[in-house]
Amino acid sequence: MKYLDVPHFARLNTFLDTVDVGNYVVCGGLEAYSCKLAGLDKKLSRSLDEEIQMESPPSVLAESPVGPTGESASRKTLIYLILTLNHALPDYDFSQLRAHHFKRELDLSLLEETVQRHLSEIAKVWESAPDVNDLSFLESVRKAIDEAIELNSCEVYQYRPDVDADLFDDEGKLWSFAYLFYNRKLKRTVMFGCRGVSKIARRKSATLCSDSSDTESDVDYGMAAEMDV
Repeated sequence: MKYLDVPHFARLNTFLDTVDVGNYVVCGGLEAYSCKLAGLDKKLSRSLDEEIQMESPPSVLAESPVGPTGESASRKTLIYLILTLNHALPDYDFSQLRAHHFKRELDLSLLEETVQRHLSEIAKVWESAPDVNDLSFLESVRKAIDEAIELNSCEVYQYRPDVDADLFDDEGKLWSFAYLFYNRKLKRTVMFGCRGVSKIARRKSATLCSDSSDTESDVDYGMAAEMDV
């Protein structure tokens, strides 16, 4: 997959890199990718396709969040989701994920409610920024994703790791979410993920954040290094 430079993501990603909301810090970001495969991605895609097909139920009618995995189109969707996570979070290997690790989001309004609930505090910070435009934070995110991938033409999935096998689980994570948007026609994906990190807990664990100094305000949060989903 190829990383796509989306200008409208730049300002949002700069803002989401570190947002101090008092007792905790929010970090996250948005990334877009082309689904054109080459090199290692193509090799992994073939391997995953074979594995998923072998593991698929014998009935082609057996459903999953991405559709019947006995069908090529459904397996391709799942593979694109896996590859997107691999690229967005390169410190981890998501090749063992399967369809049950994702939830299809059919109602965008419910998704927006979840995002708003988690990000209500940083929305206040956004509104107080000196260079903010007339759009709210959530409106700005929606507009940016729409311009990158045509939101109304997308399939939307939430990544839901197994509780006992969550690579990112740690005591500092207060909450997290990761949504993946897939436009079949454009052959493009977008990942939007954020998490809340306790300031107290992050001082105890180097895996939570990469401190560039001892002060709370000088923490370097990156999507690949810091997104717990």
